[in-house]
Amino acid sequence: MAGDGVKGAAGDTRRAVTVAEALRAGAAKIEAAHSQSPRLDAELLLAEALGLRREDLFAAPERALDRDEAARFEAFVRRRQKQEPVAYILGRRAFRTIELEVDDDVLIPRPETETLVEVCLERLAGLDVAEPLVLDIGTGSGAIALALAAENPAVRVIGTDVHPVPLDVARRNVRALGLEDRMSLLAGDVFDDLPPGLRFDLIVSNPPYVTPEALRRLRVEVRGFEPYVALRAGDGGMEFYRRIVPQAPAWLVPGGWLAVEIAEHKAVEVITEFVAVGRYEQIDVRDDLGGLPRVVVARERAAGVAPSVSRADAAALEAALDDAHTGARPVAPDG
Repeated sequence: MAGDGVKGAAGDTRRAVTVAEALRAGAAKIEAAHSQSPRLDAELLLAEALGLRREDLFAAPERALDRDEAARFEAFVRRRQKQEPVAYILGRRAFRTIELEVDDDVLIPRPETETLVEVCLERLAGLDVAEPLVLDIGTGSGAIALALAAENPAVRVIGTDVHPVPLDVARRNVRALGLEDRMSLLAGDVFDDLPPGLRFDLIVSNPPYVTPEALRRLRVEVRGFEPYVALRAGDGGMEFYRRIVPQAPAWLVPGGWLAVEIAEHKAVEVITEFVAVGRYEQIDVRDDLGGLPRVVVARERAAGVAPSVSRADAAALEAALDDAHTGARPVAPDG
């Protein structure tokens, strides 16, 4: 990198480093800092430093970096060595079909959350509604809401967040994606600050669910950089489920859906909350691509209907209990 082969200001004639050499050196330094994907990190950071696409690096491995390019890359690598997430260094993160601005005021969208979006899109597709109205609780960067609006051109979304700073990031993402006509943002704490009379076809949330004890065990790049408020939950990680699940039926249209992301080891507890409310049917658990329980989704049952548990609901709960008792699904470090 800069010190390895870029001509200095005082007559240093060392050979300029090439793309291939910069990648090797950068990946080695990042690997030493315990990154789980050092080569990919180096490729993304070098492409950013050179103003290129990542795939362009492979077309010109012998291209020499000038001094400014090498200095930018070295600065990026130093930040990554301190375990700052690549998404924060780049200032953006790809999520399903869209790219989002992110900074350390918002949680970095994760691949697991794409499963939540997929479940929501499936439920929306099954509705006989011309313009479904969706509520995204705790929208952060707007990832879930914007992905839904981008992939379903009929949907309208309201994203809420209790903190104003993440909403500023979300507003910039809304404008960048040209979705101002179908997405609104409101400051609010779960349902407390919504305008009365609103009813939603689908409510979705990826709420905080990491206990304070588990938070201390997360990787440094998570606990050291991402906002605690978007991660941490009290009541054994159940704080927000115990607010959202009982209150949601009052904000759903008859037969509307509620979908929440969960920590994989919380499936039993979250399903139990849905069952206890007595206002849900078609309760389902969806695994993420890693095979871990990641989403609980259920349909609002009309008021006055006996709150019995359906055969499918009972089967889902039994399966979740079996997994919990056998320990077949380990707890991931991000949960």
